[in-house]
Amino acid sequence: MNKFNDDLIKYIEDHYHNGFKNKTLIAKMAHKHFEMGDDYTVESLRRKISKHIQTSERKKDNPALDQACEERGIDISTVGIAWQKDKQWSIQFKPSRNEGPSFEEMLKDHIEDVNNHTFKYEKIKRTKYPSSNLLVIDPADIHIGKLATSFETGEDYNNQIAVQRVKEGVKGILDKSSGFNIDAILFIAGNDILHIDTPKRTTSAGTPQDTDGMWYENFLIAKRLYIDVLDSLINVADIHVMYNPSNHDYTNGFFLADAIKSWYRECDNITFDTSIAHRKYYQYHNNLIGTTHGDGAKQQDLPLLMAEESKKSWSETKHRYVYTHHVHHKVSKDYIGVTVESLRSPSGTDSWHHRNGYQHSPKAVEGFIHSKDHGQLARLTHLF
Repeated sequence: MNKFNDDLIKYIEDHYHNGFKNKTLIAKMAHKHFEMGDDYTVESLRRKISKHIQTSERKKDNPALDQACEERGIDISTVGIAWQKDKQWSIQFKPSRNEGPSFEEMLKDHIEDVNNHTFKYEKIKRTKYPSSNLLVIDPADIHIGKLATSFETGEDYNNQIAVQRVKEGVKGILDKSSGFNIDAILFIAGNDILHIDTPKRTTSAGTPQDTDGMWYENFLIAKRLYIDVLDSLINVADIHVMYNPSNHDYTNGFFLADAIKSWYRECDNITFDTSIAHRKYYQYHNNLIGTTHGDGAKQQDLPLLMAEESKKSWSETKHRYVYTHHVHHKVSKDYIGVTVESLRSPSGTDSWHHRNGYQHSPKAVEGFIHSKDHGQLARLTHLF
C-alpha cells in the first residue's frame, strides 16, 4: 500500500474531481488497478478514500488554518477548535467539521452499496425431506461498539472480537445441526446488535457507554456482519429474519434491519419481519415461536400476550415458545402452554456490568432445533 501512496492519492483525486463521486466505485476501481488483493478490502479502502476527500475539502475551505497546521506539523483533520489572535482580538472558532458522516451521507453510501452490488441471488431449489426441522439461530445481545478491557473487567471485548464470535458461533451452530434435516431457518436479528444509538455515545435513553469505534463505523460493521452471516445460511435452507427492537439501539437497530431487508430485496429465499413491533411470532407447522428483546413486557405476561396477539397460530399449534434476550444469561420456565427462555450473549463484560457484579455467566451463541410435530427437540450451544 505504501509504495502506491502518491499514485493512489493522485488516482483518487483525478477520478473524484473528474465527476466520479461514487466513493464505492472509486474504491473498487483502485483496488483492482493497484492489485491490492487481501491487503485491503474494498470497504476499508472506501473509508480511507472518504476520509481523504473529507480532509482535502476541509483544507480547501480553510486555507489559512491548513497553512498554520502544516507549519506546525499538525494533521488538520484532528483539529476541533482553533484560535485566531492579533493585536486587538483573540477569536476562538470551530472549523467546519462533522464528527462523522451525516445521516444523508450514510444513506447515500448505503444506496451506493446497494446500487453497485451484483444481486446474484438466484432462487435455490431445495431438497424436500419427509422428516425435516426448523433451525433457530439467535446471536443475542452482540453489542457492536462495546468496549471492555481485561485490565478492569478481566476480559477484552471490542468490534473485532464481536464479529469473530458471531461468525464462529453461527458456524458452530451449523456444525452441531448437521445431523438434522433442516428445511427452514429462523434467524433472530436486532436485540442490541449495536451498543449505542447516538453520536454522543449513549443508548437510546441517553445512558453513556464505553465504546469502541465511531457510531457510523459500528453501523457499517454490523451491516457487513449480517450480510456475511445470511449469505452463509442461505446455502443451508430458506431463511426468515425476525427483528427485535431493543433498548441500546432502538432507532439505529431499526434502520439497520431495514437496510438488510433492502439488500436482499431480489432474493426469493429470504423473508423478513422488520416492523417496530416489540413482540413477533412465527409458525412452523405445529410450533409457534415468539421473540422479544425482554426489556418490556414481564416474563409471566408473555404467554397470554402470545395467545392474544397470535390467535390463529395459537389455535393451530401445540408447541409454543418465547425466546427473550436482554439479561445475557439463561432463564427458562414452563408456563401453561408456553415455555419462556432467555438466551446467553457472546458479548464481554464492560465496566458497568463488572462494577455491579453482573458477570461470569457463560458467553455463547445459541440455536434450537424444532421438529414439525414434536416441538423443540435439541438445544445447540457454542461457548466461548
